[in-house]
Amino acid sequence: MVVLDFFIVNVALPSMQARLHASAGSVEWVVAGYSLTSAVLLITASRLGDRYGRRRVFAFGLALFTLASAGCGVAPSATALVIARLVQGIGAAMLLPNVLALIGALYDGPDRLRALSAYGMVMGLAAVGGQLLGGALLAADPAGLEWRTVFLINIPVGLGALALVRSLVPESRSGTGGRIDVVGTTLVTAAVTAIVLPLVEGRAHGWPLWTWLMLAVAPLLLAAFAVQQRRLAAQGGEPMLAPALFKSRAFTAGLAGQLVFWSGQASFFLVLSLYLQQGRGMSALHSGLVFTILAVAYLATSMRAPTLTATHGRRVLAIGALALAAGHALLLGAVLVVGTGGSVFALTPGLILAGAGMGLVITPLATLVMNSAPPEHVGSVSGVLATAQNIGTAIGVAGIGAIFYGALNHGFAVAFERGVGTLAVVLLVVAALTGLLPARVR
Repeated sequence: MVVLDFFIVNVALPSMQARLHASAGSVEWVVAGYSLTSAVLLITASRLGDRYGRRRVFAFGLALFTLASAGCGVAPSATALVIARLVQGIGAAMLLPNVLALIGALYDGPDRLRALSAYGMVMGLAAVGGQLLGGALLAADPAGLEWRTVFLINIPVGLGALALVRSLVPESRSGTGGRIDVVGTTLVTAAVTAIVLPLVEGRAHGWPLWTWLMLAVAPLLLAAFAVQQRRLAAQGGEPMLAPALFKSRAFTAGLAGQLVFWSGQASFFLVLSLYLQQGRGMSALHSGLVFTILAVAYLATSMRAPTLTATHGRRVLAIGALALAAGHALLLGAVLVVGTGGSVFALTPGLILAGAGMGLVITPLATLVMNSAPPEHVGSVSGVLATAQNIGTAIGVAGIGAIFYGALNHGFAVAFERGVGTLAVVLLVVAALTGLLPARVR
């Protein structure tokens, strides 16, 4: 639900705007507000799970997310919808890192690989399937609810999961269980806000001065956070993020890989959706069916990824990143030939290769990083990985979006070509970073 709700909402935005008589700014905040609140609270939520119990915080986040989904689904105005989306982002922040932390704490060896495989498979399918599910719901239009169904569908899933949490999910806490680091929490929340807010809002407002000031302040806040964390650790306290983690090459390289990889994923789905729907004039449902090519290829490789990672280690991740880059190159070539006309099946080879590459990156990357984390730090590591994913998403959408829209005066085909061409280069960086990860899974 957490990942799906980032992507599924895109296909419903025109209907939302028309029915709620919403301004363009309000519609932007339906997307940006969810990203912002989830990104800034991920590390804090993971530490709350360490302290008060990961199952407890997960269940609270699930309840809040489900309640907020209901609020989105019945929102009478654009303002009410934006507020509900902000609350939904808070629930998402409590859910996502504690799933990874529970996997890291409760499973070991081959079981952990299988659990991380299931996690990665669900994440990827949610990302590539959001377009299809959203289009199908809008096409079916049950009970005449139109765009509201993309939120209301979360309610039965959330309630069903809540009913099973206590009986199926064991409780888990950090062995240290110390006091929450309020100063560190404040600093990292301010730093992430200073990064994410201007990135999600900057392009839409023409990059005003405040966006550049916030981006300039962000490194200072991160530096202050690092100094405060080192000082707290030296005094025998319990920092939010143990400075010793950054001495691990697996952690730092994995964090960089997560940031760079996800900067390409969300932006790829965005430019592909825009090219199909606005460039080719396809409906949300028909463009969603094109996304199923990605989904099938992703599912095929992600199911094999754990076994391959256990046998071949980081080489699987490198091959996946290169395959994804090659898929982007094939898509670029196909669009150079067909433009915004011709058969959409010309995109199929590139989509298959891109989906297969995704399946060989998402799970192995999380596996190699989480597997190298000490048990007492799995909560912190999961929170930082999830935060890197969200920040990467914001950076990618802002950066690739600027390239895409900047080339749009030359047509959708040219804009798409420049976008995916840039993404292919980004994935070469991911492939290079894999050389710093552990060669094998322990």
